[in-house]
Amino acid sequence: MALLDMFRMDGKKGFITGAGQGIGKALADGFAQVGAEFAVVGRTYEKVRIVAEELSEKYKLNIIPIECEVSDPESVNNMISKVVEAYGTIDFAINNVGIVCFDPIESVSPENFHEILDVNLFGLFLTAQGAIKVMIEKGVKGTIINTASMSGHIINTPQTTSSYCTSKAGVIHLTHSMAVEMAKYGIRVNCVSPGYISKAGPVKFPEERQGWIDRTPQKRFAGPEELVGAYLYLASDASLYATGTEIIIDGGYTLI
Repeated sequence: MALLDMFRMDGKKGFITGAGQGIGKALADGFAQVGAEFAVVGRTYEKVRIVAEELSEKYKLNIIPIECEVSDPESVNNMISKVVEAYGTIDFAINNVGIVCFDPIESVSPENFHEILDVNLFGLFLTAQGAIKVMIEKGVKGTIINTASMSGHIINTPQTTSSYCTSKAGVIHLTHSMAVEMAKYGIRVNCVSPGYISKAGPVKFPEERQGWIDRTPQKRFAGPEELVGAYLYLASDASLYATGTEIIIDGGYTLI
């Protein structure tokens, strides 16, 4: 197979969560460019509807919107059913939903801490598990890609994000655990750990975030489009021997 052909996703079906904006939206556009058809999944239906319609028209593909609350097992089961109904199977799943809380550890409420874990870790587990069940049932040697974070390795300062850091460390280790368990089925499980990403692209950052950038060797936020290549590599035949792999894309932040 020619090198560039290894990155094509023609005929591959799946879903991308958190695809109404930011990283997920950039991933949706990138995967459509290489021929994949998938569900654009998000908490707000109007956002994913707009993305799905734009991409379907732009690339002449069957891309559908699905509203889903990833921390709700019933909502996730409904989402998985709709994906299978639309495409017949699941070849790839990108689990990309994440929220953050900046309350310091001495004052963060149990409810807020729990919400971060529910969405970022438990919700990711649910959507990954749902895809895995379909892959096993249908004998698909598929790929699962989880969005973790450099915050699973370091503690962001001056932010106070103990709940977020905890959840993303869990995502990394959950990825490793799933990779080992799923290897016997030929299902690969990997993750990408971004650093500071601007939803709108590599634009001028707010003054109050200067300290965040000062600690990053490249001295800038990345645009979400700068992550697409890593996800595509992990989803495609270019990475058939990669499982349990984490790709950190953080402008060098975790090196210092």
